Amino acid sequence: MLASEFQTAASAQLLSAALDRASEAILFLGMDGRVHHANRFASILLRREPAALVGADLASLGLPADLVPAMPRDEAGEQVADAAGGPPCRDLTMRHDDGSRTRLRLTLRDLPSDHAPVRMLLLIRDVTAEIEMRDRNALLTSVADHSNRAVIVTDPELNILYTNAAFTGLFGYPPEAALGQQVEKLLVGPCTDLGTVERLKQCLEDEHGLDDDLLIYDKDGDEIWTAAYVKAHRNGQGKVKYLFGLLTDIRETKQLRSLQQLIMSALASDLSITTIADQMCRRVEELAPDVVCSILHVDSGGLLHPLGGPSLPPAYSAGLDGVAIGPDIGSCGTAAHLGEPVLAQDIENDPRWQPYKAGPLGAGLRACWSTPIRGKDGRVIGTFAFYFRECRGPSHWHEQIVASCVQLGALAIERQEVRSTISQVAYHDMLTGLPNRARIPSLIDEAIKACPQGSHVAVAFLDADNFKDVNDTLGHAAGDEFLVGFANRLRAQIRPGDMLGRLGGDEFVIVLQNRDALEASLAAARITAALAMPLTIGKRQVPMSASMGLSLYPDNAKDIETLIKQADAAMYKAKRAGRATYRFFSADIDKLAEERLMHSTALRQAIASEALTLHYQPQICTKNGAIHGVEALARWHDPVLGDVSPAKFIPLAEECGLIEQIGVWSIKLACKQMAAWRRAGLDIPCISVNLSPINFQNINLAAMVAQILAANDLPAKMLMLEITEGVILNERAAVIATMNELRNMGVGLSLDDFGTGYSSLSRLAHLPINELKIDRSFMRDFANDSGTRAIVTAVVRVGQSLDVAVVAEGVETEAQRKLLAELGCDAMQGFLFARPMAASAFSRWLLDYSAHRASLMLRQVGRKLAQSSGAAAVEPDTGPIAAAAG
Repeated sequence: MLASEFQTAASAQLLSAALDRASEAILFLGMDGRVHHANRFASILLRREPAALVGADLASLGLPADLVPAMPRDEAGEQVADAAGGPPCRDLTMRHDDGSRTRLRLTLRDLPSDHAPVRMLLLIRDVTAEIEMRDRNALLTSVADHSNRAVIVTDPELNILYTNAAFTGLFGYPPEAALGQQVEKLLVGPCTDLGTVERLKQCLEDEHGLDDDLLIYDKDGDEIWTAAYVKAHRNGQGKVKYLFGLLTDIRETKQLRSLQQLIMSALASDLSITTIADQMCRRVEELAPDVVCSILHVDSGGLLHPLGGPSLPPAYSAGLDGVAIGPDIGSCGTAAHLGEPVLAQDIENDPRWQPYKAGPLGAGLRACWSTPIRGKDGRVIGTFAFYFRECRGPSHWHEQIVASCVQLGALAIERQEVRSTISQVAYHDMLTGLPNRARIPSLIDEAIKACPQGSHVAVAFLDADNFKDVNDTLGHAAGDEFLVGFANRLRAQIRPGDMLGRLGGDEFVIVLQNRDALEASLAAARITAALAMPLTIGKRQVPMSASMGLSLYPDNAKDIETLIKQADAAMYKAKRAGRATYRFFSADIDKLAEERLMHSTALRQAIASEALTLHYQPQICTKNGAIHGVEALARWHDPVLGDVSPAKFIPLAEECGLIEQIGVWSIKLACKQMAAWRRAGLDIPCISVNLSPINFQNINLAAMVAQILAANDLPAKMLMLEITEGVILNERAAVIATMNELRNMGVGLSLDDFGTGYSSLSRLAHLPINELKIDRSFMRDFANDSGTRAIVTAVVRVGQSLDVAVVAEGVETEAQRKLLAELGCDAMQGFLFARPMAASAFSRWLLDYSAHRASLMLRQVGRKLAQSSGAAAVEPDTGPIAAAAG
């Protein structure tokens, strides 16, 4: 063998050994595409015996038969490289007989033509693991980009190595802008909690990772609350290689939801509106540390009232209370007026802020953005405002907070308005708007608790005098108007800090704070004087006054119930003193109050058991002394109390609501007695019964009277119903119709106590009355006082002009009788003739009176006969009965 041949053979062996050690399959191909030579790894990779490879074409090896022709060539027949400049490549998947698959990368290279018959070199590399890794990375990247959580990977020095699509969407930084940047430089802003940042860095020492809520900033500088989870990735030696972070936007899902839960929990806990507003403001200022929050309520009158603003100067907030909304009232007043958000980026120079800017500017606040809060009905019921320390407007995060807060604020304010309405109904009088019976004790309690040591609280109990007359005669509408006017008079007289309430009906309570007896007396005198002026109701002047009782804390009592009870008792003492005055509680008043309670209880029992009786007083004709009629007067004798005066029990019956029952009972008993007298042959023209104005409000009164008359077989003309002037003041059609119905039946109507009220003569002329009664009070000074005599004369003349009978009550002297006779008064009634008597006593009196009257008449006849025959004259009887008989 020649040396050159030996060297060639040695080189071939060396090359073959080198090829067998290669980590990829190598096939030498001829022009026909068949294998001329293959290395050992080709046998392993293609799963063929070495001998089976030589001479095999590509198709038989599971490789593409078109591989060689497919390789692009130039005009000279040389292969053309791929676009990247490398040799032509093709990837394919080879399926083996056992079902497994191998991912191959084929690279075909031309060999120099001097190596014929081998012209091409086919390199085959197993890229299964590489492609799987690539696919896995692609999948992971796709998953990360489709996640709504921002993913960030950094090196241990916090330089960014990777960000996903969600990071770009959340913070606005594309990957190329974020890569290589320091995390803190990119995301940390002026309000980021650096303490939280440092805690998150501790993940370098913590194997489990750390999480916390963190306020960071996007590319535009807007705040974003995130839930940050950070974990370190370590290599096999435990050294930190990467930091992996997940950032979740929690502005809506957590931060705003926590705000909503906070407020809803506060609402469920029934906290006050100011507490809820304060909690809302404080929580919002945690979510947006660069703002100062404020919540205002807008009432139905368009006035602002602070609800919450813990970081605002207290004096500034207090100054907003009661300010009316308008087009130039800062940001909040303007927003409430316009019903739309208002931004003042520069408070100092904004014209809407000029009267109000000192407060916020003094606190370092330069801008204000206010949004109206609307109720379900569309009303603006409040404002929600952000104050900024720089001249700026709201960020997107601020807008998100406000959008949530105006809804929560609307819930809180509307709930408060509903509660206020319920409270108004439950604890305030609907007519006057004053605190009612349920609220008054707590007002007194508040006054007592606020009373300094050594000071006093006066409780005044007021009862409107003669309110029943107004209500019963002018009607309930006029009565309501009277009470409103009465309450307004009282309001005008109390000073700030005093409290006024209505117990019900015509009863009111005033709580006078820090007043001793002298100061309370001055206040009571001032109130009494203010009530002295008549009140105009329609076209009428209605007198107004009050009886007032006062009790002092702590002198008279220390508990609320006793104070009210004592003031009530003192009020009744004022009534007994003549009304339109006031009295202080004393021990004797307490005794009187107990007596009144005992009397009212006994009166109810007496009416229920028909223990009342009627006494009868005659009415005498002035001209001839004949019986004009008889008045039935209620009397009450109690087994324990003894004889109770009508002057006491009739007003008590009116106060207790028993007067109507007494009226009906009086008619029944009087008619029954009249029928008995008729059967006994006693000649009494008619019987008078006193009725209350309340009786005439009963539309069934006439029918009931007719039934009573029929039951006793009495003509209607034998019954006279006495009414007070209060009835004729009543212009309600039902009352007038009842009076006309009675008159048409033939029942007489007598106007009692005429001259003591406010009767209209023009009205009197059109009412169906047939008798006027002059009140007994005019008889006291009738004989000696020219003024009184003039009034009586006028009453008699009115009766004569109206063609109705006039009866004078309370006639007790002969002088009074003579003057009334001279005036032409039709009838008289009084002690001069007889006191009221029980029925049996009246029967005897009437027989005696009739006999005596007959005796006088016989004497007169005998005297006239004697005079005509010249006999001596008979001495006349000069007693009162004789005078009445003429």
